[in-house]
Amino acid sequence: MRKLGLLRYLAIAAAFASLVLVDAGTSFAAPPLSVYGKLPGFERAALSPSGARIALIGMVNEQRMLIVVDQQNTLLTKMEIGPDIKVRSLAWAGDAMVLIERSNTVRLGVDFTTDKAELHSMTVVSLDGAKSWNVFAKNQQVQGGIRGFYGVNQRGGKWYGVFGGITLDSAGAGSNYLDSTKPVLYEVDLQTQGIRKIANRIEDPDDDRDWLVGPDGKVSAKLDTIASSGRWSIDTARKSHVASGVQKLGAIGLVGFGTTPDTFIYAERDPEGAARWYETPIAGGTATEILKDEDVSGSFFDHVTGQLIGYRLGGDVPAYKFFDPVKAKAVAATQKAFPGHAVHLMDWDDAFDRLLVMTEGDGDPQSWYVVDLKARKADPIGVSYTIAPADVAPTKVIQYKAADGTEIAGVLTLPPGRAAKNLPIVVFPHGGPTARDYPGFDWWAQAFASRGYAVFQPNFRGSSGYGPAFERAGHGQWGRAMQTDISDGLAQLAKDGVVDARRACIMGASYGGYAALAGVTLQQGLYRCAVSVAGIGDVAKMVQTDLTASGDNAMMRRGLKDEVGLGHDLNLVSPIRFAARADAPILLMHGKDDTVVLYDQSASMAAALTRAGKPVEFVTLPQTDHWLTRGETRLAMLNAAVAFVEKHNPPDAAR
Repeated sequence: MRKLGLLRYLAIAAAFASLVLVDAGTSFAAPPLSVYGKLPGFERAALSPSGARIALIGMVNEQRMLIVVDQQNTLLTKMEIGPDIKVRSLAWAGDAMVLIERSNTVRLGVDFTTDKAELHSMTVVSLDGAKSWNVFAKNQQVQGGIRGFYGVNQRGGKWYGVFGGITLDSAGAGSNYLDSTKPVLYEVDLQTQGIRKIANRIEDPDDDRDWLVGPDGKVSAKLDTIASSGRWSIDTARKSHVASGVQKLGAIGLVGFGTTPDTFIYAERDPEGAARWYETPIAGGTATEILKDEDVSGSFFDHVTGQLIGYRLGGDVPAYKFFDPVKAKAVAATQKAFPGHAVHLMDWDDAFDRLLVMTEGDGDPQSWYVVDLKARKADPIGVSYTIAPADVAPTKVIQYKAADGTEIAGVLTLPPGRAAKNLPIVVFPHGGPTARDYPGFDWWAQAFASRGYAVFQPNFRGSSGYGPAFERAGHGQWGRAMQTDISDGLAQLAKDGVVDARRACIMGASYGGYAALAGVTLQQGLYRCAVSVAGIGDVAKMVQTDLTASGDNAMMRRGLKDEVGLGHDLNLVSPIRFAARADAPILLMHGKDDTVVLYDQSASMAAALTRAGKPVEFVTLPQTDHWLTRGETRLAMLNAAVAFVEKHNPPDAAR
């Protein structure tokens, strides 16, 4: 018998008992859906700079909790965060303060271009007994929480954080008014809560400004982008102007500091859509393209200096490159310690001798470890899902050709304990659509696989991770080639005998929800049912909504036209226009607090299907955002989806 989890920490924080894995022995029944649908028991963690302390966030009795322990397993603090609070990041300021970035959906007033918005806040938790507090909470002139987190720095024995904040203008006599929602940059004393402005906002509401802040707490570089023309410019403190150009679609950004202390990196997309990284002296000089032939999917920066120390390569499983041979050897040794599993590097201490990693793969429901390189050991600290290894459905990447010969990859998850032959299937296209699926632990796919279904997640053209040409091939292809790429994968799996094409349903969220609706309206004869979670039924209305919310921003208009299209053509790929052609029952689910795809998309689609006399069910998820961050409604969604699919496409055998 083998158990993983916070076994040693449980004596300190007994409430974390829900994070322990069940017996790894043979399983005879599928786990309950609640195992998959509830929020993960172990969500995220961060190492303190010395590596002596670890902050953990997980669910305890349906409450999200922060737990901080030291290397001797002594409980330093615990704090209830709440199940409905969305934790966006977790960071340390020294070894005595933890910073928790959170967000919540708020309703805006009549003077705004959209009804609701997602506002972020930063909570500072002190381990010295001081009361926790929120950044800007005591300042009446900075409203709406934080608008960007630019890191922490230490000077004179004190810790400071740098944050953007929406700032009211003064009308005199103590009266303030909101003139711009563009952020001003502030330094915040994390001990006294005092704030100091260090950079002004950009004045035009259509334009954007971003900053790169150095370890001294000063702005090292500033990027301004003009929406109307696409012109951009980068200024630094040492030399006013160092780089400029034109990016009509706004594909320009500050990446971070370079490989040496006196350089920084910015990135922009070339005409073919490839990301180009340029390292530039802060004092001015010639920009040099770096990592030109590398498929970079992520980057790592030193916690103290901010310098680029390594990067993650694209691919189905994580692969890393670090410039320092000692760090490279440490990461390679860590990966070698978990053979056959994907190893995700999540955090490290300043000495880079204690690494925080998350692993996943066959038999692994996402396990978390602290790797002590000096002691040559890996201490398990938790798992995301309490599922026995035997119940973790195996995944693999498959390759197939679309009808026009385009090479497509997808992830296939197979039900545990069943032969891969003539299986019922749930086709599950991802959201984005500029995103992709990986052969790791996906709670949606795992839940359906546990019920006897094969789950297919196609990385159709337009997906990221396969090069700029493949990504751009999806532009203008909503409901067209992007859609047939999905069904071509189903056809190939049926041809190979893995699935029975007559027993297929399609389900997705966001863009995936659109694809599910398109699969039974724009296409016919393929699926027994469709499930759309926060999906788009009216593409033309989505585009107009996005434009209105942006204040008809010129850059937003150009971007939408380039990726999706504009005008009458959008009606030709909108499922709502073809509701009368729906040839399978449809389940629609949507959160009332969705600020990405508005609730009205599903409400209008449900009304159109009802008018057409088509079988449709519509489930409203109260107080739920686009990411299903509430445990209660996330589980409700999964229960409803599985019940709907089992009703219209029952698996042919139970485990």
